[in-house]
Amino acid sequence: MRALYKKPDTYLRISFSAVKFLKKKIPAYNLQELLVVLVIIGILILIAMPTFTGVINNAKSIEAKQNLITIESFQSTYRFMHNSYANDLDKLDFIAPKTSEEGGTAYYTYQILEASKTAFKARATAVEDWDGDGIKNEWEINQDKQLVETAKD
Repeated sequence: MRALYKKPDTYLRISFSAVKFLKKKIPAYNLQELLVVLVIIGILILIAMPTFTGVINNAKSIEAKQNLITIESFQSTYRFMHNSYANDLDKLDFIAPKTSEEGGTAYYTYQILEASKTAFKARATAVEDWDGDGIKNEWEINQDKQLVETAKD
């Protein structure tokens, strides 16, 4: 009988060391600490979002400004050649960038509002209402290179 119970204490030692390992505390964060961090990050994002949307809208309006300046330059050239301003963008050979409705990425549509021998006015109108207030962003330029935001979005 003695041979069967040769080393019973080794089994007990192994099981006690396993229990000690399981009871040992591992440094970690608990659920409450993680939730507090997530709430703080969410609050910071809510504070920062209005600032970023303004920056994004300003970046989009750069497209309108640049293209209106190009239209003004084309109008000046057209006037030197024809003694009057063009009343159509096709006469200027201005190819407007395609909007998202046309499969492009442009944020604005362009048109000549008025044109005579001495003056013209061109407008860029945003394709969509970015802030949902019902007013689309609009920019206008005239023969004196006066670039004005007529409708702020």
